[in-house]
Amino acid sequence: MVARLRAGDEDAYEILFRSHAGAMLAVARRYLGDTDEAADAVQDAFVSAFRAMPGFAGAARLGTWLHRITCNACLMKLRTRRRSRLVPLADHSPTETDPVASGAAALVQAETVAAVRDCVDKLPSSYRTVIRLRDLEGLDTDATAARLRTNSAVVKTRLHRARHALRSLLELELMGVE
Repeated sequence: MVARLRAGDEDAYEILFRSHAGAMLAVARRYLGDTDEAADAVQDAFVSAFRAMPGFAGAARLGTWLHRITCNACLMKLRTRRRSRLVPLADHSPTETDPVASGAAALVQAETVAAVRDCVDKLPSSYRTVIRLRDLEGLDTDATAARLRTNSAVVKTRLHRARHALRSLLELELMGVE
C-alpha cells in the first residue's frame, strides 16, 4: 500500500482515505469537540500526510502515523482558536442588538482600535508586514514565510520583535507620551 501511495496511485489514496477517515475524525472530535472543525482538521491531516508520504519511513504502522498527523492538525487548530480570541481590528459599528458595543464601550473600542492601527503604522516596514500577515490576516507561520519569501524561523523572530516594539509603542500611546 505504501509503495502504491508513494507512486501516486489515486486508488491507493482513496483506499487510505476510506479506511482511516472515520478513526481520524473520531480523534479530531475528541480534541476539538466541534464536528465541522474536526472535519477541517482531518482534511488538513490528509493533505499533510499526502505531502509527506515520500518521507514515510514505515517504522510505524500507517494508521499510527496518520493518528499522529491528525493530533498535530488538531493542536494547530487549537492554537489558532486561542489566537482568534483577540479583538479584530476591523471596522465595527455598533448595532441595537450588540449591547457590548453600545455607548461608552463602543467609544473605548474605537479609540483602542485607532491607537493600535496608528502604532502598527509607526513600526518599521518588516515588522509592520509580519504583524499584518500573522495577527491581522491570521496567516500561520509557514504561510507568512512563503508570502515573505523567507523561512519560518525568520518570521518567528521578526514577529517576536515586532510585538515587543508594538507593545512599547502602545504603552507610550496609552500613557500619553508622544
